[in-house]
Amino acid sequence: MFPDKVPMALIIAPMNTRWKPSTTVAAIIEREGRYLLVEEHTPEGLRLNNPAGHLDPGESPEQGVARETLEETAFVFTPTSLVGIYLSRFQRPATGEDITYLRLAYTGDLGAFDAARTLDTGIVRTLWMTPEELRACPERHRSPLVMRCIDDHRQGQRFAMATIHTDPSVLRP
Repeated sequence: MFPDKVPMALIIAPMNTRWKPSTTVAAIIEREGRYLLVEEHTPEGLRLNNPAGHLDPGESPEQGVARETLEETAFVFTPTSLVGIYLSRFQRPATGEDITYLRLAYTGDLGAFDAARTLDTGIVRTLWMTPEELRACPERHRSPLVMRCIDDHRQGQRFAMATIHTDPSVLRP
């Protein structure tokens, strides 16, 4: 039962309003104690992020993280485990835009580097940083999930790839 003082408008949302978080995928890639990151232009300035981006229509999360990693780093990436599923809210300081992100973070095998490949628009460079180096500059992180995903990876958090199931209907044109 609802309390008498709660306005009905707060209890029942309009039928045409649906909350839709932005689904993103991220690659958590470690080599010799350093993590692969991208430095990218954002509306908030130059920021550090895991190779990451929005899931595109018609692709599975595994396809999306492989594509985003290639586009942002020029490395082939094959996801082998899910590190975690994260929900984060961001309010853009300049515009007040309110965005909720649902992030699927994967770890896996880093493959060949394509030196001739141009990095995605907005990506300035890739770099390898230790967790300590990254922890020392939180103001440069694109979101709190950058460090959280790395911490979860370092703690050995892994889930089977089958944890996320993509129905074949998603992959149809």
